[in-house]
Amino acid sequence: MVTKQVTGSPDDADLRRADSLGREIFSDVANKWALLIIEALGEQTLRFSTLRDEVEGISHKMLTQNLRMLERYGLLERTVHPVVPPRVEYTLTEPGQALRATIDGLCEWTHRYFGHIETSRRRFDA
Repeated sequence: MVTKQVTGSPDDADLRRADSLGREIFSDVANKWALLIIEALGEQTLRFSTLRDEVEGISHKMLTQNLRMLERYGLLERTVHPVVPPRVEYTLTEPGQALRATIDGLCEWTHRYFGHIETSRRRFDA
């Protein structure tokens, strides 16, 4: 995202706020755990423990922090069922599904250029 030079009109102030919010969202969401959580949820609803099992290597604390952040941005919905013990489920919202499509594109790009990237890394590291 490029910072734009703007004048002092209200429309320009809106652009500055949107640009700032975009940088904040990208900074938070573009971490390995958030991307893996979004990918794991896909089009399904998962409970916390199932989600933790799906995202290999994530700690309870990191999963909790990332789920809260994704919920704050409206990318997933948290549903608490009033039973004993409490049952909590997570589902991607429409914006979360749209972001998932972008993440899928990144994954496809990685698979497509994996060999090229590996060759370049070996050559660079030699």
